[in-house]
Amino acid sequence: MKKVVCSPKLLLVALLICLPLISFAGNAYGHDKPDGAPLDGGLSLLLAAGVGYGAKKISAKRKES
Repeated sequence: MKKVVCSPKLLLVALLICLPLISFAGNAYGHDKPDGAPLDGGLSLLLAAGVGYGAKKISAKRKES
């Protein structure tokens, strides 16, 4: 009779394949239409930080040349 080998790699692959199938979120509030993600101050701060970082890089590049 063959011995069944259950390695940690095999278990990890099986988990990664099955996880998306069981991780779908249900509608908790009973609404028919799902709510969208809010775009509030966090996105504005990230955008401002990106613009500031880009301006700093451009300034440093101009000073270098």
